[in-house]
Amino acid sequence: MEWTILVVMVLLLVMGFPMMVPLTAGAMVLIFFFLDNIDPYILIQQMRSGIVAYSLLAVPLFIFAADIMSTGKTSNRLVDFVGAFVGHLRGGYAITTAAACTLFGSISGSTQATVVAVGTPMRKKLLQLGYKDSSAIALIINASDIALLIPPSIGMIIYALVADASVGDLFIAGIGPGILIFLFFAAYAVIHAKIFNIPRVEKTLWADRIKLTKKALLPLGFPVIIVGGIYMGYFTPTEAAGISVLYALILELLVFRSIKIQNIPNIALSTGLVTSAVFILVAAGQAFSVAINRARIPHTLTDAVLGPDPTALTVLFIVALFFFIGCMFVDPIVVILILTPIFAPVAVAAGVDPIHLGVVIVFQAALGSATPPFGVDIFTASAVFNKSYLDVIKGTPPYIVMLVIVAILVILFEDISLFLIR
Repeated sequence: MEWTILVVMVLLLVMGFPMMVPLTAGAMVLIFFFLDNIDPYILIQQMRSGIVAYSLLAVPLFIFAADIMSTGKTSNRLVDFVGAFVGHLRGGYAITTAAACTLFGSISGSTQATVVAVGTPMRKKLLQLGYKDSSAIALIINASDIALLIPPSIGMIIYALVADASVGDLFIAGIGPGILIFLFFAAYAVIHAKIFNIPRVEKTLWADRIKLTKKALLPLGFPVIIVGGIYMGYFTPTEAAGISVLYALILELLVFRSIKIQNIPNIALSTGLVTSAVFILVAAGQAFSVAINRARIPHTLTDAVLGPDPTALTVLFIVALFFFIGCMFVDPIVVILILTPIFAPVAVAAGVDPIHLGVVIVFQAALGSATPPFGVDIFTASAVFNKSYLDVIKGTPPYIVMLVIVAILVILFEDISLFLIR
């Protein structure tokens, strides 16, 4: 049964069908050929129930806010602000890139939006300073993956939906690992700049720093509103998403005037296209999840892989391995939808905190997103920067090594993710 489903799904993928087709087909094969006592109409019911969760309203709202800011000047103000304070250091503009990706990730929650918004201006500056293009692109795509951990994270929202966990707690728990990744990247930037003798830039005058800080204050209000509001209990993550859209519109339309009211329909159309793709995947993933659970495939798989009585640490390392490999080949949202229902019950039964599990899972999704052969951010960067696949992946190994080290630390020391919510 398991091999039949796998073959069907792989064949459909090889034939070029979008991922929602193999997911739905796998569920249909199970119900029509292996689960005779289940009404096929349950597929439609489950697909509908998969996208009616209140928490999912946050997804299009955060995407819309990110699209508004990507079109406007928010990312440039953040880049200029960070560069004013650390750009003169050894490896300063590589540190600026990592910091700007972290800050923009705390606004957008999207790795692809961060690659476009921050990567486009920063790549030019890095090349002017003497960085190899492969090194610059590798830094951009890996630093952009911090957006999957720093709130608001769409990956966290999807995990919370599947695992019935708190979105607010997950948002807060992602902050520690996200900052740790930034610190590793910043340290590497200094070492890399010394080895390759990357020149420093002139120190920004304090008068200019103050001006750039004033320009960045309003964009920096995004993470304060989102994280602070949720942490203090003023509003839910979904309400925070609505507020972020309003805040983005006020900034870009009225304050910065970087977009016009006529641009809103096109921005909304872009948001609608991305949202529809996400929701179709969620709907198909819900149907697939129900079908494999009825067939007890998760129990069979976890028993075979983990044994009868696994420890919490064993479960976490196995989960990390499966999600890392899965996200190397498939979109992270799909992997979260498919594998979370398989491993989450076993992990919780073994004593793993569901919030910590969510951080580990989303971390692996971030790591896999920038890892060959098919990490989604690799192809985003290839399209945005008009570079070949090999050029994009050439500089990624050091960052993959650092991310693996941080992933192991997060698994071993759960306080890295949980210290803010305890």
